[in-house]
Amino acid sequence: MSYMVLARKWRPKTFSEVVGQQHVLRALINGLDQDRLHHAFLFSGTRGVGKTTLARILAKSLNCEQGVSSTPCGECSSCQEVDAGRFVDLIEVDAASRTKVDDTRELLDNVQYAPSRGRYKVYLIDEVHMLSTSSFNALLKTLEEPPSHVKFLFATTDPQKLPVTILSRCLQFNLRRLELTQISGHLAYILEQEKVKFDATALTELAHAADGSMRDALSLLDQAISFGAGNVSNDHVHQMLGSIKQQQLHSILSALLNHDGKNLLEQSQQLSSQGRDFNVALDALLALLQRIATLQMVPDIDLADEEQHQQLKMFAQQFDPETIQLLYQIVLHGKRDLPYAADPKSGFDMTLLRMLCFQPTKFAANTDESIQQDNPLSIKPMASQSIINTSPPIKTEAPIAAIDKPVMADSRPLSSPIDGSSPVLSTDNWTQTIASFKLSALARQLADNCAFIKLANNKIFLSLTEELGHLATPKAQERLELALQQHLNLDISIVLTQGDHHQNNSPTLAIERAEQASIKQQSAAESIHNDPAVNAIKQAFGARIIESSIKPISNKED
Repeated sequence: MSYMVLARKWRPKTFSEVVGQQHVLRALINGLDQDRLHHAFLFSGTRGVGKTTLARILAKSLNCEQGVSSTPCGECSSCQEVDAGRFVDLIEVDAASRTKVDDTRELLDNVQYAPSRGRYKVYLIDEVHMLSTSSFNALLKTLEEPPSHVKFLFATTDPQKLPVTILSRCLQFNLRRLELTQISGHLAYILEQEKVKFDATALTELAHAADGSMRDALSLLDQAISFGAGNVSNDHVHQMLGSIKQQQLHSILSALLNHDGKNLLEQSQQLSSQGRDFNVALDALLALLQRIATLQMVPDIDLADEEQHQQLKMFAQQFDPETIQLLYQIVLHGKRDLPYAADPKSGFDMTLLRMLCFQPTKFAANTDESIQQDNPLSIKPMASQSIINTSPPIKTEAPIAAIDKPVMADSRPLSSPIDGSSPVLSTDNWTQTIASFKLSALARQLADNCAFIKLANNKIFLSLTEELGHLATPKAQERLELALQQHLNLDISIVLTQGDHHQNNSPTLAIERAEQASIKQQSAAESIHNDPAVNAIKQAFGARIIESSIKPISNKED
C-alpha cells in the first residue's frame, strides 16, 4: 500500500477533530442541529487553516443517511464516499482553472436537477475569488434564489476580491491563523499515534515555520521525519529549516551585555558558516527582544518552555527596558536596510555593531577610560541625549550613545576656578551655564525655558511661565537638578515657581535663542531686499520676494 502523507491521513473527518476555529464550529454545529441552514456559505482565511476541510464535513453532515446533524455517522455509504472524494452530489470546482463565464454557465445548467444520491446537491467552489466578473454575474441570480436542494460552499484566501453582491448573499466565516500551541500540540498528538520519537521544542520550531497553517505544519512534519530517519529532533529540525538556535541568540545578547565586540562578530561568522539566512536571524532577534520586553513589563507571564523562561528572565533583569526597546528598533532598521547592504553578512554585522555602539551606558562623570580601552570596538559615550534615529550621526557634536544620567562632556565644571572652588550661579551666567549642559528630551526643554531667580541655602530658585508648566515633570526636574549638582559640586535642590520672566528681568535660554533667530532673520531679509541682483530681477520680470522663503545661512560647519 502506498504511503499517504500526514496532511491527508490526518485530515479531520468530523467537527470534533478540527483544531481551533471554535467561532466557526459553534455557528455550523448550532445551524445543523437546529435545522437553520443557509443556502450559501463563504469560508475565508489563509492557506491551510481548514476552509475546504470544513466545507467537506458540512457536505457530509448535510447528506448523512442517518439525517442532517453536526455528527455524521461516518459509516454510511454517503459519508464514506464524501471522505473518499467520490460522492456524486458533491461537486468540487477549482475556480482558478475554470474562470470563464462559459464554465460557470455549464456548471449552473445542472443546478435545477435533483441530487442523484444525497439529500442536497452541494457545490464546493475553491478559490472563488478567481472567477471573472462575467462568471460572478452569471452566478448571482442562482445564488440569490437557488433551488431548495442546492447548497453553495465557497472557499477563498482573498475575500476582498469578491463583489459585494456575492458577499451579501452568503454566510461569511473568517478562519483564523492557528496558534503555536494549537499546532505543536496537534503535531505531538499525531506523532504519538504514529509512534515517532520527537523533541517538544522541535515541534515548536515547526509550528513557527508553519506560520499559522496546519497543512504547512503537517508537510514540514513529514519532511522532518524523513530528514531525521524516523525521529524529529531539535538538531535535525534546525538543520532542515535553517533556523537559528535560541542558544546562538542568547550568545549574541550576552556579547552585547558584556560589550564584547570580538565575540559578537564570531557569532555572526558562525551563523554564516552554517549557511543561515541573515534575514531569518534578524527575525529571530526581533522575536527574542519582544519576549524580553514583554517579561520586563509583565514579569509573571508564563512561557511554554521553563528553561527558556529562566534565561529570558535573566536578560530582562540585566538589560534596562529602554535598552531593549532601542535594540529592537535597531534590529528593525537593520532588517529594513539589509537588501541595500553590500552583502547580507556585512549588513548583519553592521546591525550588531550598531547594537553594541548605541547601547545606553551607565557611568559617572569621572568614569575611568579603561573600560573603553579593553574593548577596541566600543565607542566612548558622550553626553546624554535621546537617540531618535539609529543611523550614525553626521555632525561631530551629535551624541553617539544615550545614558541614564546627564553628565558634562568635560569632567571639570564649566567656569570652575583653577583652585577648585565651586562656581557661582547668577542671572548673568545662567543661560551660558545651562547651554553647556548635555540634557535630553524634556530636561533640555525645561532648562531652556527656566529663568534664574537666586541661589540660597543649597536651593536654586527658578521661574517657569504658567503655559509651560507641563515641562516640569519629576523626571525632567531630577535630571536638571543632577546636572546642576555636578556643575556646582554641591548637594542642591531645585525650587520651581511660576512667574513672568519679563517682570523679574530674568532671561531664559529659549528667549535668547528666539531673539537671536529673529535678529538673524531680519538681517537675512534686509540682505535680500538690498541685493542689487535681486532688485534687477524684480524690475526686469515684475517678480516679488516670498518672505517665508527667506532663511538665514548657518555659520556652523558640517
